[in-house]
Amino acid sequence: MKMKAIQNYYPEELSHCYGCGKLNEHGHQIKSYWEGDETVAHFTPEKYHIAIPGFVYGGLIASLIDCHGTGTAALASYKNENRDFDTEPAFRFVTASLQVDYLRPTPLGVELELRGKVVELKGRKVISEITLSANGVVTAKGKVIAVQMPEKMMGEKS
Repeated sequence: MKMKAIQNYYPEELSHCYGCGKLNEHGHQIKSYWEGDETVAHFTPEKYHIAIPGFVYGGLIASLIDCHGTGTAALASYKNENRDFDTEPAFRFVTASLQVDYLRPTPLGVELELRGKVVELKGRKVISEITLSANGVVTAKGKVIAVQMPEKMMGEKS
């Protein structure tokens, strides 16, 4: 039985992100899971995610790496505290820094796989390295520095 993605546990008021928000009907709605010591997510670009015919727009790649990085941070934080994903307070992260290296063109029309490894978890900061692959070939790599969302961004709970 596959566990739910970390994004399924984000509080509703924090589930509108274009990259990973389950409540954003126009967004990517990526889902990040643990798989061994790595995190994994999959996404299949649509024909409108085009850069030039046959290849994915680089901004989409950056967006996927960004949101999988913040999802990886949340997964790692729960694991570090040996907590279930549905326990309070919720871990929710924002991006402090995003670095993306494009290694080769990413083809359209195939499922992309994102894999994350936690490099550092210290206090409210998590650094992860993310790879993006198409057909088993790494086409982009990223480094995401994620920080826990400040309380003032969390909004009021009803």
